[in-house]
Amino acid sequence: MRTCLGPYVAALVVLLALDGLWLGLIAMDWYGAGIGHLTAEKVSVVAAVVFYLLFPVGVVVFAARPAWDAWHAARLGGLLGLLRYATYDLTNLATLQGWPVGITAVDMGWGALVGALSASVARLCCSIRPG
Repeated sequence: MRTCLGPYVAALVVLLALDGLWLGLIAMDWYGAGIGHLTAEKVSVVAAVVFYLLFPVGVVVFAARPAWDAWHAARLGGLLGLLRYATYDLTNLATLQGWPVGITAVDMGWGALVGALSASVARLCCSIRPG
């Protein structure tokens, strides 16, 4: 368990820091202009907490642990992040009227970056054996 907790915490910290910066400072106005009319008045804290607790599990299990080094972890994590954000964004694009294509593309790229960085830091910070 100890070898799993370290990579998990590392991935969680990176994810929270990057998403906090992205959502709180960098892209907040852009998202507001593009999808503000679709957002809830009040954020579901429970849903957000569940996402932020689950995503690092996927990063560790599917990217950091099986990787043989940080670069390999970054590639696996980038793919995982792309797939995770693509699921969200492409579903919204398919089902919500007025969901912008530009937000879909940028958000998917952001997911790939966050996944890659989370996985590589988790791999670097902790002694995990592949497999």
